[in-house]
Amino acid sequence: MPTVNEQITDSVTQANTKVVGDVPSMAMGNLMTAMSQALSNAAQNATSNQMHTSTIVQTATIQGINSMTSLGTAVIGRSSEGVVEKG
Repeated sequence: MPTVNEQITDSVTQANTKVVGDVPSMAMGNLMTAMSQALSNAAQNATSNQMHTSTIVQTATIQGINSMTSLGTAVIGRSSEGVVEKG
């Protein structure tokens, strides 16, 4: 069986060791990237939901004010109708 030069086996061993040594830092880099993207998406969703909630609350407030102001007209119309019918 032919023998392999020790320099070649050393270089292959060093290359393998480097790859194995790089794996944890690459994994942590990928994890940090994924986490930061997920957190930024969550912040964007929270901001969007807050804007939509504000719009809904404002719309409900306007509808309530419209109901309160139109109530007087409805009552006046109902009383006028009663007066006209009895008159």
